Amino acid sequence: MADDVLMLNISSDPVKFHKKTNRRPLSSAEKWAQKKWESKRKAVFEPQESSTSKQRKINQTGQQHAHKQKLQTPKSPSQRSNNRDTEENEDQREKSAAKSPSKVKTSPKKAPEEHGDHGRPFIKTSSLFRNNPEIPDVLSPAVNQVKEKVFTSNTFEELNLHPHLVATLHKVLNVTSMTSVQKKTIPVLMSGKDAVVRSQTGSGKTLAYGIPVVQFLQAMQPKVKRSDGPLAVVIVPTRELALQSFQMFQKLLKPFTWIVPGVLMGGEKRKAEKARLRKGINVLISTPGRLVDHIKNTLSIAFSAVRWLILDEADRTLDLGFEKDLTVILNALNVTGLARQNVLLSATLTEGLSRLASISMKEPVSIHVSEGSEDTVEACPQAAPQALSDSYAMPERLQQHVVVVPSKLHLVCLAAFILAKCKFEQRQKLIVFISSCEAVEFLLTLFTAVLCVKPSTASTKHTSTSLNFYRLHGNMRQEERTEVFQEFSQCKTGILLCTDVAARGLDLPQVTWIVQYNPPVSAAEYVHRVGRTARIGAQGSSLLFLTPSEMAFVDVLANHNISLSEMKMEDILATLMKDERFKGRGKWDSKRSATAFEQEVRERATVLQTDFENYVHANNESLQTAKSALQSFLRAYTTYPSSLKHIFHIRSLHLGHAAKSFGLRDAPQGLGSSITTNPANSKDSKKGKDKAKRPPKKLTAKERVSNLMRSEYLSGIDGESKSKKKRKKNKGQAEEEQSTAA
Repeated sequence: MADDVLMLNISSDPVKFHKKTNRRPLSSAEKWAQKKWESKRKAVFEPQESSTSKQRKINQTGQQHAHKQKLQTPKSPSQRSNNRDTEENEDQREKSAAKSPSKVKTSPKKAPEEHGDHGRPFIKTSSLFRNNPEIPDVLSPAVNQVKEKVFTSNTFEELNLHPHLVATLHKVLNVTSMTSVQKKTIPVLMSGKDAVVRSQTGSGKTLAYGIPVVQFLQAMQPKVKRSDGPLAVVIVPTRELALQSFQMFQKLLKPFTWIVPGVLMGGEKRKAEKARLRKGINVLISTPGRLVDHIKNTLSIAFSAVRWLILDEADRTLDLGFEKDLTVILNALNVTGLARQNVLLSATLTEGLSRLASISMKEPVSIHVSEGSEDTVEACPQAAPQALSDSYAMPERLQQHVVVVPSKLHLVCLAAFILAKCKFEQRQKLIVFISSCEAVEFLLTLFTAVLCVKPSTASTKHTSTSLNFYRLHGNMRQEERTEVFQEFSQCKTGILLCTDVAARGLDLPQVTWIVQYNPPVSAAEYVHRVGRTARIGAQGSSLLFLTPSEMAFVDVLANHNISLSEMKMEDILATLMKDERFKGRGKWDSKRSATAFEQEVRERATVLQTDFENYVHANNESLQTAKSALQSFLRAYTTYPSSLKHIFHIRSLHLGHAAKSFGLRDAPQGLGSSITTNPANSKDSKKGKDKAKRPPKKLTAKERVSNLMRSEYLSGIDGESKSKKKRKKNKGQAEEEQSTAA
């Protein structure tokens, strides 16, 4: 009769034997609580089961209940013997199935599709679209933009110029009519008066002073000779602008071969420049630092015959800390005592420029071209209306945009915008302004490695062009800078990643977009950056990147009568739908909903970010490059002037999100100390010296900007090397010993 109470447990749980105890029966509430506790315990400690295993368990449980019912019904002895045979067979089948689990059919796990199609290893990437600050709508205040009429109907024949000069303007420079600033400036300068010229970028200010200088020099009697030395001195802040101005004078002086132009700038060999100065240069274009170097060290340079002094982009020269250099130059020119004509030109007027004009000029004429100032006003710059100095004139055909992007998405958004304009559109030239040299180098390497890779599939739905990246910053050798400047000027499509070294005066033809990846340090700097496009009446566009915490900068620009229209980040990222290299896991269909489209865009952006991070973390060298670029970006962020600290403050940055925009998965440790600590001060600690350190000198905002950006405009005076100084010291000691021995 023992067979009547035989119970089989064929479930996946191990067999449990319970002793019979004299416990009271549980109430319904206690039973429910026990069931709930057991289900929670299973959910925590048991692994997730696949759908097939769940189904198999349900089938086994059903068979178990059916078997129990059969056992509980009264059976005859013959039925019991048959049941024992079937039970033994079932036990054997269960044992054989447990010994050979490979025979059990289970659904194979699918590989992650987002990487399987493209051969990418699966790497966990934190979401780009979580924990981001909310993006508010851009409410750009209504402003009355200051407008300037660029072209006039007047021709150069009306100015009583030399016929050969007019022919050169027509045939060589392809210029037939005057711009507004040229119409107002050239007659004033030809009358012999000093002038302060203010006009929008790309309005032809270089020709406005170049034509009167050439007209004056060709008419001089006796005829100008090389041996006369400099008769006109042009001071510009950057090497590229010096080279551009020199090339313009070369073209203007083609008919007048006896007048010799020349250029002096940092990065070139001093010996070759000294040789040119000895032979004679009549129109001297130079950067401030290099000219001061020659004033102090070159005997053959003489300013006894100088009749013209032109300071182009003079406000920038002062902002970069070259005020002492300008003082040295002015003192050297004032020694001669000859009557000299002085000209200051810029798109923006500053207090420093007004101070310089009051020191170096006599009764200057203030020339500004805008609606409401049709006539030239003869007055000092200090007397100019305050409203005029606060508002900037922008090119009429310039379309200005702003996009609000969280820090975490900056890198992906910039890459998507570059792909949209230069890969899927024709004949687009972009200039991308970045805050530091290290960040320029990092982005150039990263974009070249990731974005320039050809797609794996041979057939693409959209026609695309190759991406050509260029770089320009102050840490490059002069030969490289000149080569890049020439190549980008001549190319039909390309992307120039640069610092503010390219923000002033450069006339790069056919630039269609200006992208300010890092915001400028002032509204005036914004004006000069966007002035690289929409020049001389051409059409152009600009895009300013801001984070949600930097939105107040739109109001700062509005105070200067600059209005921006919003561009949505989602519209920029949607470009990734055209590039199959960044395909997500899902198979997107155009007939699906807008939510599915948005999800696919986000997945593609995450795939692109993963590619960036994989490249950065591939080796230690690229990782260190990304870290140094991040540190230089943070150092640059601390140099914003105090008037903008409420917008651009280092404490408002999320360092982890900022690191994400440099392809780093986590913010490097010790970033806070690296921002404030100068690595040059760590030499004493390495040598083990216990000298008390002096407290660092507190710099003003202008000095911090000057120290940060001085490398962009180095004069080439790098100082003597340590070995050379040591040799000089040893030589001096030897001479002293010889003299004492004698």
